[in-house]
Amino acid sequence: MKQMHILVVDDEAAIRQVLAEQLTRSGHTVEQADCGEEALTMLQSSDFDVCICDLRLPDLDGIEVIRRCRAKEMDIAFLMITAFASVDTAIEAMKLGAYDYLMKPVQLEDVLIRLDHIADVARLRDENRYLRKMVESDTGSDTLGLSVPMRKIQTLINKVSRTDSTVLITGESGTGKSHIARTIHYESNRRDRAMVTVNCGAIPKELLESELFGHIKGAFTGADRIKKGLFREADGGTLFLDEIGELPLTLQVKLLHVIEDKEVRPLGAEQSRRVDVRIIAATNRNIVEMMQSGEFREDLFYRLNVLHITLPPLRSRREDIPLYIEYFLNTEISRLGLEGSYSIDPEVEEHLLAYEWPGNLRELQNVIARMLVLAEERAINMGDLPSHVTRYEHNGNKYEFGKTFGSLREQVRQFEIGVIKKAIDAAGNDRALAARSLDIGLSTLYRKLEER
Repeated sequence: MKQMHILVVDDEAAIRQVLAEQLTRSGHTVEQADCGEEALTMLQSSDFDVCICDLRLPDLDGIEVIRRCRAKEMDIAFLMITAFASVDTAIEAMKLGAYDYLMKPVQLEDVLIRLDHIADVARLRDENRYLRKMVESDTGSDTLGLSVPMRKIQTLINKVSRTDSTVLITGESGTGKSHIARTIHYESNRRDRAMVTVNCGAIPKELLESELFGHIKGAFTGADRIKKGLFREADGGTLFLDEIGELPLTLQVKLLHVIEDKEVRPLGAEQSRRVDVRIIAATNRNIVEMMQSGEFREDLFYRLNVLHITLPPLRSRREDIPLYIEYFLNTEISRLGLEGSYSIDPEVEEHLLAYEWPGNLRELQNVIARMLVLAEERAINMGDLPSHVTRYEHNGNKYEFGKTFGSLREQVRQFEIGVIKKAIDAAGNDRALAARSLDIGLSTLYRKLEER
């Protein structure tokens, strides 16, 4: 059962305390209030999932508590406690948005069943919201590359995706670390839950703790409403901490405790909340040097570094460039609202293959987008290339798959055939074994060979 933060509201101390103790033993965090006004104050200042509230209270009745919470758009599920004579009032409460009602005397089993239902509804709502975001954005798992380093990384991803292990991804800026993180998430059993991304270097340090862990109302000046926090938003899913090297030392300590204890405590709160979050972190900085200089905690590093993926720069895996060119052509044509297919002059391809790409995939994507915008009659030529690419001295870095360049599709096809032939040789001419080593079907292997 998912742990919930529950407020029990009843003016009868015995009922309130017994129910609170039972729910606490069932793994929930529980607070108590003995009247409607106190309940409203607590609901507005802390992050509750469920309020179990008696309909008859000495000041405000349960109906009024719900009405005021709904007026403030507070997202809290209400379970109402009622005597038989007040069933009509309980139904009125459900019309106002209460989830259900419980008859006195309240039985723990009935409460737990309804809490399970509330958790299921919340999960489905979060999944629907998440799936809508996924449809609206480019979040699919695309081919990472055909080069040996990228095929090894794909093998690592296949293994780590089956677990909840923390992952540390390092590499130069623009090498695709966030894409690797998304691929791990979407290939894991958490794929139907949220993946929440936070750039640790883009949020002011004084706000980062609140962003990560949340806060209650009044926790600090300007905290005029409850903030859930990114860990809570990612509950059941994945939290991607990009640029983890920018995290201040004070927050490194708190992050370490969250990873170890699987609990977060919002700023100003008295109780911690259980969270089930898979952590993936990434940085373009040298973490080992940062540990040596005291900028990064060694214990946190080892917690994050259960599996370490190092992304090579694009210049060291040039055989992947044609694949990325084709991919970015397709995605940028769609993103820019263009139509039809575009041709690329062979000399442009030669420059794209030979250039060093200090900005890696991000730079290549930007160059492709620029060329598409400038191209006339859907034909990309040398005049559409940025000057820093055309001026680059690439005589000693000319990269070819064969004697001629040919189309992008042809170059990718030639490379695939080369990889397949090497796999067949390594498997002693056992084509079924070669197909398994390449993680493709035997029929796919034969088809690609016949395309030659």
